[in-house]
Amino acid sequence: MAKTQPKARAKAAPAAARGILPVQAIRGLIAAGHVRLAEPLLPNQMQPASLDLRLGPKAYRVRASFLPGPNSTVAAKLEDLQLHAIDLRSSAVLETGCVYIVPLLESMALPAHLAAATNPKSSTGRLDVFTRVIADGVNAFDLVPAGYKGPLYAEICPQTFPIVVRKGSRLSQIRFRAGAVQDDDLDLVALQKRETLISSDHPDIARGIALSVDLVGDAEGLVGYRAKRHTGLVDVDAPGACRVEDFWEPIRAADKQWLILDPEQFYILASKEAVHVPPTHAAEMVPFNPLVGEFRVHYAGFFDPGFGHAAAGGSGAKAVLEVRSHKVPFILEHGQIVGRLIYERMAEVPEVLYGRDLKSNYQGQGLKLSKHFR
Repeated sequence: MAKTQPKARAKAAPAAARGILPVQAIRGLIAAGHVRLAEPLLPNQMQPASLDLRLGPKAYRVRASFLPGPNSTVAAKLEDLQLHAIDLRSSAVLETGCVYIVPLLESMALPAHLAAATNPKSSTGRLDVFTRVIADGVNAFDLVPAGYKGPLYAEICPQTFPIVVRKGSRLSQIRFRAGAVQDDDLDLVALQKRETLISSDHPDIARGIALSVDLVGDAEGLVGYRAKRHTGLVDVDAPGACRVEDFWEPIRAADKQWLILDPEQFYILASKEAVHVPPTHAAEMVPFNPLVGEFRVHYAGFFDPGFGHAAAGGSGAKAVLEVRSHKVPFILEHGQIVGRLIYERMAEVPEVLYGRDLKSNYQGQGLKLSKHFR
């Protein structure tokens, strides 16, 4: 009787790479239909670890900010809350203090293992445009759960300057994440020793690596800018179109190396430390503990692989801080901790890095306003 041969074991499918997806993987998501585009992808729409999101052809002025919650959709909420619709096919002005909802040209059909998060682009945050992304059935802003299938919407509320936008304007970006990929404190200590994440001899590492504020400034004592009120328009798609002096007041260093933040004023400051994001990681600025002061720092929190990386032309890049004090005046002192950077591992090194590869606007920066100002 012939001896029965044991059945060969089926090979397990390779596990999906864990980490933040790089540009080449995002391109694969688009090709596979997991990221759906209402219009063709633009040549400069992808960053090393994120995809820019584009406004659709119509905006809705609404009575108030909202979330759809787990049993509703944004479209259903708009039926009750919209005041009027605005055609964005040419251009339109979004006024300060008003809330707008805009369907995006990108929608999602994510696989079950893949989630996403969104954030304002750097230029958006530096204009004090408060913008967040909303997904159907989700009870948090800027979060797209694993396996989500459906449209995305931008909530936009200009805080200081009225802005001009149009279909295709890019105010937000999306980052895709497979698995839990954040480095813990021990990982960060090792990474700091190996890569010098921030230029500090004694970094404060506890649930991220601390950044502090620079109130000494450059050789001329410039430490920041305070936004003017009642200015003209800023066209978000027109780099270099606005004069700095029409929109900003320079702030010079004080003898006591402190700055009193006036309530509800908007400031652009810089970190004391230079920041480095190696090609193997992406970083994000997270909100600082409100118990140390009623102020907010950094609306735009994504730092791409290669930011501040010497090989990508970014040695010595500082983090620009978008600062707003709430309700009461608050004193910031030189070297005071204002935020923390968390680092997340990339699923693989991106094909291109922030900086020289992409001619990025803010590589190697010190204190710097958005690209709209000359």
